[in-house]
Amino acid sequence: MRLWLIPMIYLAASVACGLTLPRIEQAYFPLHTLNLSIASAQAYLSAVASGMMALTGVVFAMAFVMVQFSAIAYSPRLVLWFARDRLLFHSLGAFAATFIYALFTLAWIDRGGSGTVPLISALLVAVLLIVSMLLFAILVQRLIDLQVTNVLQLIGNKGRQAIADTFRRLDEQPADEWKGGTDGGSALGPVTQTVTYSGPPRTIARLNVGALVRQARESDAVIEMVAAVGDTLAEGSVILRVHGAKRSLVDKRLMRAVRLGTERTFEQDPKYPIRLLVDIAIRALSPAINDPTTAVQAIDQIEDLLRRLCRHDLDTGFVRDAGGALRLVVPMPSWEDYLALAFDEIRQFGMTSVQVMRRLRAALTGLADSATMPARAETVRRYLKHLDRAIERSPLDVEDKTSASQEDPQGLGLSRRRLEK
Repeated sequence: MRLWLIPMIYLAASVACGLTLPRIEQAYFPLHTLNLSIASAQAYLSAVASGMMALTGVVFAMAFVMVQFSAIAYSPRLVLWFARDRLLFHSLGAFAATFIYALFTLAWIDRGGSGTVPLISALLVAVLLIVSMLLFAILVQRLIDLQVTNVLQLIGNKGRQAIADTFRRLDEQPADEWKGGTDGGSALGPVTQTVTYSGPPRTIARLNVGALVRQARESDAVIEMVAAVGDTLAEGSVILRVHGAKRSLVDKRLMRAVRLGTERTFEQDPKYPIRLLVDIAIRALSPAINDPTTAVQAIDQIEDLLRRLCRHDLDTGFVRDAGGALRLVVPMPSWEDYLALAFDEIRQFGMTSVQVMRRLRAALTGLADSATMPARAETVRRYLKHLDRAIERSPLDVEDKTSASQEDPQGLGLSRRRLEK
């Protein structure tokens, strides 16, 4: 549902109720009136109508200023995420509906010189006003939640959910699980069909895996996704190849299984929350902001995501049908890709920050100790040696280099020295 439809539905409902409900009251419930003077009722409804419009302007001006400020302080990729919060649009709809229905009710006060105030309509305005105030309170709380700790926690939660939805834990992995495709696709059979993209640049937001597998099974083929979730497609980009199909698949039907968008999403893309956390960290390390503590807080979330990833099977790009036949191959990032995404830019931009270097070392040491696969632990140790060499080449003096080489989960707070065995 497009978000602009939400306030439009509120507006349409309020207009419909304003045109019908007072007439129904007058026709069927003429004796049900509010024991309130005409002047008082008019003042009450006028205050509600004028106040709701003023409140709408103030609240949404404040909301979008806060969103813009957060985008500058955190990452521009978070602007649409905050601005597309459905609560904003429901609040806008409720405020406008209260304003419009109050005007309609005001028109029925002392209708035809009756000297009465419609009871149900007046009470409905009061209910709408209460609902609007509740939405206003929730909206203010949502703006308070834009502080950096809550934003980082929210992104981390999105990442944890994406990991749980995308990967299986290693302790749940069947021992005889088939792995293939490491030879570049030569075992998939001859290419019988290639689907390319035509149009303005778009990003792959998600794949309908079930639809792709069904189409591949119908033609006894294997579909190889060349573009991964999160990739941006340009004119002529190859999206997928079909291998060994007995009959040609319909390009449009294949494309309907690939959802395109203007930006990346958290769905099926565990890299994206890490990307956002890294963006916040390196922005905090920029000379304009110079806030290494925020970078350390971002690393806290990044470390947690990587610890979860290292306990999951990352090689999930091979999808089989119910009969066990390989039907879909999707490119997936490796453990090395995740490490590079998580730490390379922070290491480069935080080279002169002792606090960031100590936190990076603590994160990498913790990953090496918690990794259940020896190959992944060894990869982390190699990256740790890379960090040591980077510290040695940094412009820090000797004492700062010694301090930067220590582990400290707080950045600067409590050093952990490893005892020699």
